[in-house]
Amino acid sequence: MKQLIFTKGSGKHDQMDVVLDGVSVETIACPRQGIIPHDMVHYGVESILHKRGFVNRILHGEAASFQMDADAESDGVERLVEVFQADGWSGWTNQAADMLALYQVTCHARQCAPLALDENDIEAVRNKLLELSAQWQAVSIGGSLKLDFV
Repeated sequence: MKQLIFTKGSGKHDQMDVVLDGVSVETIACPRQGIIPHDMVHYGVESILHKRGFVNRILHGEAASFQMDADAESDGVERLVEVFQADGWSGWTNQAADMLALYQVTCHARQCAPLALDENDIEAVRNKLLELSAQWQAVSIGGSLKLDFV
């Protein structure tokens, strides 16, 4: 079983533990950002779209690093995570078409091939992120949210 366990911190960071077959193999500090942790956004995007991004890569044995090897699909996921973070900071209210347009601009600016997405994909991911946001808000300081990754 592959799990991510997010623990809400009292300071500037939350924590994510990567658990494989019941064993914590890596702990990652997640800077607090006013919405769900960045890596939880990754979880939402990757679990709904079934794409290979940061979370999928570390759950399949890669060491977490700010400088992971380049990977076209993973780079496209990272740009999409950035777009969803911006949506979260603005209240999760942007139109799906506007988010797709921003995603295209972001990918073009970073010379990154965009993932093939439509408005239904954006809405499905947003719904997952809203669900995760509600679950995360209910977690008290020192408490955890366990997320299974299939």
